[in-house]
Amino acid sequence: MKQKILIAEDEADIRNILRLYLESEGFQVIEAGDGQEALDAVREARPDLAILDVMMPRLDGLAVTRALRQYSDMPILILSAKSQDNDKILGLNLGADDYISKPFNPLEVVARVKAQLRRREHRFSPVISLGALSLNTETCSLTKGGEPVLLTPTEYRLLSVLMRSPGRIFTKVQLSEAINGQYFENDDNTIMVHISKLRDKIEDDPRHPQRLVTVRGLGYKFENK
Repeated sequence: MKQKILIAEDEADIRNILRLYLESEGFQVIEAGDGQEALDAVREARPDLAILDVMMPRLDGLAVTRALRQYSDMPILILSAKSQDNDKILGLNLGADDYISKPFNPLEVVARVKAQLRRREHRFSPVISLGALSLNTETCSLTKGGEPVLLTPTEYRLLSVLMRSPGRIFTKVQLSEAINGQYFENDDNTIMVHISKLRDKIEDDPRHPQRLVTVRGLGYKFENK
C-alpha cells in the first residue's frame, strides 16, 4: 500500500511540483489549498505525513500543526518563506518535526519526507541503534561499541528523546518538557549542563561533537554517526 503524503499549500504551482516528485517516488499525494482543508483531509484520508505551508488562508500552518498535535503524532514538515529563527522555533515547539525554507529543492523535500517516515517506523523499537551507540529502552541502558555507558535517569530520558528522532531539531523548551513534564525559565542552563555531560560520555571528542550537535539559535539534534 502506498504511503500517503498531505501537501497543504495555497500556491498551486508549488503543490504541483511537489506532487510530481513525490508521486515519482511511489507516494500517494493528497492536496489542500488552505489550513481548514488540511485538517479535513487528515481526518478523511489519514495521511502518513503532512507538509504544511506556514502562510495559508483560513488557518495557517502553525495553527494546523497545533491542532494536529492534539490527536496525531504523524510527522509534520513546515514550509516557510520566512527565515527568522523565531518562526522556526515556534514551529518546532508546536510539534513540527522539521522545517524547509523557501525556495527549496524538491529533491531535498523528498529526502526529508523519506527520512521522517523511516524514523517513524523505528520510533517504537525497544532498542535504538545509531552508529556505535545502542540504547535499550526496556532496560534503560546504553552501550557504545559494545561497552556499557552509565547514565543518570535524566541523561537517559534526554538521550532517548534525541535518539528516537535522529536528525530532528529539538528546542530547549521541547527537551525540558520531555524530561520534566514542564518548562521553567532557568531550565535552559540545566539542559546545557546535561548535554555537556552526555557529550563527555558518548562523543569521541566532546569538544568537537559529531553525534549530539548544537543547531545555532534553534536547539539540538542527534546525528546518526
